Amino acid sequence: MLTESVSNICYFTLAGFTHSAFALGYEAGINKCTIDGNMVPPASLITFVQKGLQYLEMEANLSNQSDADVEEDFSFLQPLDLITKDVRELRQMIKERKKGLQKERDKREKEKEKEKEKEKEKEREKDKETEKEHERERARIREKDRKEREKEVEKDRERNEKVRDREKQLEDNAERGAIPDQEEKTVVKQEENVGAEPMEIAVPSTSQTCEISSSDVMILEGHASEVCACAWSPTGSLLASGSGDSTARIWTVAEGTARTSMQNGPANVLVLKHVKGRTNEKSKDVTTLDWNGEGTLLATGSYDGQARIWSTTGELKSTLSKHKGPIFSLKWNKKGDFLLTGSCDKTAIVWDVKAEEWRQQFEFHTGPILDVDWRNNVSFATSSTDNMIYVCKVGETRPIKTFAGHQGEVNCVKWDPAGQLLASCSDDISAKVWSMKQEKYVYDLREHTKEIYTLRWSPTGPGTNNPNQQLVLASASFDSTVKLWDVEVGKLISTLCGHRDPVYSVAFSPNGEYLASGSLDRCINVWSLKDGNIVKKYTGNGGIFEVCWNKEGDKIAACSANNTVCVLDFRM
Repeated sequence: MLTESVSNICYFTLAGFTHSAFALGYEAGINKCTIDGNMVPPASLITFVQKGLQYLEMEANLSNQSDADVEEDFSFLQPLDLITKDVRELRQMIKERKKGLQKERDKREKEKEKEKEKEKEKEREKDKETEKEHERERARIREKDRKEREKEVEKDRERNEKVRDREKQLEDNAERGAIPDQEEKTVVKQEENVGAEPMEIAVPSTSQTCEISSSDVMILEGHASEVCACAWSPTGSLLASGSGDSTARIWTVAEGTARTSMQNGPANVLVLKHVKGRTNEKSKDVTTLDWNGEGTLLATGSYDGQARIWSTTGELKSTLSKHKGPIFSLKWNKKGDFLLTGSCDKTAIVWDVKAEEWRQQFEFHTGPILDVDWRNNVSFATSSTDNMIYVCKVGETRPIKTFAGHQGEVNCVKWDPAGQLLASCSDDISAKVWSMKQEKYVYDLREHTKEIYTLRWSPTGPGTNNPNQQLVLASASFDSTVKLWDVEVGKLISTLCGHRDPVYSVAFSPNGEYLASGSLDRCINVWSLKDGNIVKKYTGNGGIFEVCWNKEGDKIAACSANNTVCVLDFRM
């Protein structure tokens, strides 16, 4: 404004209006400003007017652009530019400054891209390191299994030598006419205990054992590698199996005896491929599977870190991808709206099955998760190689309970039928029973002599279909035995000694009266819980990894290392 007043005074002075120039200068307070009148060029007022006209002209020329563009263009100009430069120069200036701004933007974009690439590279390195860790973990597990098998082979060799020595001794006694009247009997181990004394049940003689004939066994063939998991549908005659050949299979096992089923032809089977093309990729091994409560959906977990959900017709309904390592365990909740997975990547994930997306990821363990089990529809337990057990709840960001006490990898966790007690077993040769009411374990069960691989609760007691029967916990160990525990007092009921190699699986019959066990010695034993005797026995052609009963309790399925699944008829 002062500049314009000075220009006006100069104009009046040049035009000879001296008095007017003085009056304007006095009213405007020119004498108080810092502008030197000698610095103002002649005809400045005309220049101002001209610049105003140029400004209007420029605004008119830019009218074909959007308001945003015009506003942006004028943001490149300063007031002094508008006074001292003509339209052509202003346009050139805008063009150059736009170009400079675009270069700056491009530069920033390139820098952002470089940062993103660096982040991706870091992520790739992290994934590589994670994969290396998983590979080390798999190698450790394989080495552990190898050493265990070597020990068992050596033990078997020693056992065979003892058998040969005993046979030779019997022959010598027979030649002398001294034939011992010996039968393998039940050995009672005297211990201080509450209630009944624990019994150690020795292997019954052949005459006492009811061997299951081949006519009562259906062999399901088709897998190209060891079969490590199997499960009956809870509502029908469908049997699912998972194998190292990158497939799961759904077998339709007809009702009736195995003999009748075989006469009607081979069982119908659906092959659920976990990889396109060849089916021997190790990364696609099916490690675990579980049916939902309605028997309408089958979930499978694989070494590739993905969980898959299938219909009973073999249709792949969804693939759940977020884990960065093999899935070792997965379970449906009772309601069937959530699927829980535990992985070698040290995390557990709850999946919203209907939305086909993960609901929550739980990252509390410092080692691979080996087992998971639901307590109810929203809370569950996880166990890990880090010796820890966490009880978590959907929606909670921290564990609602932490159980510390094991000194070795925790292989298995299982809630009792009422969801009040949690049982766990470990490589530290102990099983423990925990309660949500306290931090420390309720019972520390130490009778096994080697690692305990798995355990199961009987389907008995309050809240079950057999409420009047005693609640029992069964544990299976690498020491070749199965032990039954009274969880009311935390004491051993009996030891079932019928296997020669590690016992990998146990399962109670639906009525709670029998227990099936499967071992690497290729044998399936069915025990009566009334007296601890073997009532049925079957010897297959490969080590047994898992056994399970159908809902009626008249069939037992078992999967084995010789690539087959066998179905036994059980009738007493």
